[in-house]
Amino acid sequence: MVDVAVIYYSRTGGIKGLATAAAEGAAHAGADVRLLVAEEAHNDDMEWADVVLFGTPSHYGTIAAGLKAFIDGTGDLWRAGRLADKVYGAFVSSASTHGGQETTLSTFTTIFAHWGGIIVPPGFTASVPVAEQMRSGNPHGAGHVAGFGDPPTEFALEAARYQAGRAVRVAAQLTTTGIAAQ
Repeated sequence: MVDVAVIYYSRTGGIKGLATAAAEGAAHAGADVRLLVAEEAHNDDMEWADVVLFGTPSHYGTIAAGLKAFIDGTGDLWRAGRLADKVYGAFVSSASTHGGQETTLSTFTTIFAHWGGIIVPPGFTASVPVAEQMRSGNPHGAGHVAGFGDPPTEFALEAARYQAGRAVRVAAQLTTTGIAAQ
C-alpha cells in the first residue's frame, strides 16, 4: 500500500477542489490518503507519506505564504534525510492563463530536488489527445485558471485525479523494485 499526503492551501476553494480530486485519484489507484490543509498538516504527515502532493494558488508566480510556511518548517526532516526518496508533485491555480503557474510549479521542483525527492509530474501522458492536453493542461502539474473565483473545470479536476494516480503508480513501482527507501 502506498501512503499519500495531499497538502494544500486554499483561500477561495479552487485549490481545495483540486486537492479533493487528487485525493480521489490517489485512493482510486489504491493508496491510503491524508487530505490536509497546510495549517493542519504536520511533519509526521510528511514522514508517513510515500507520495506528497502539494496544492497552492500562484501568488505572483510563486507558492502562497500559507503553504510555504509549512514547507519551511520541514528543515529537521530534511536534515535527517527523511524527505529523500519520496515521490513528489504539485498542482496550482492562478487568476489568469499566464498568472505564474509554471514558475510556481518550478519552485516546487527546486524544493523537491533539495529534499532528494523523486519528482513525478503528469507530463503529457494522460489518455486524452495531446492537442487537448497542450491547449488545456500543464506538463508540470495539474492547473486551474480561477479568474475571479471560478471553480475548477472537470478537465482540471480530472487532471488532478490523473496526476495523483500516476504518482501512486510510480511510487508502487519504486517500492516493488526496491528503489525507494523504506
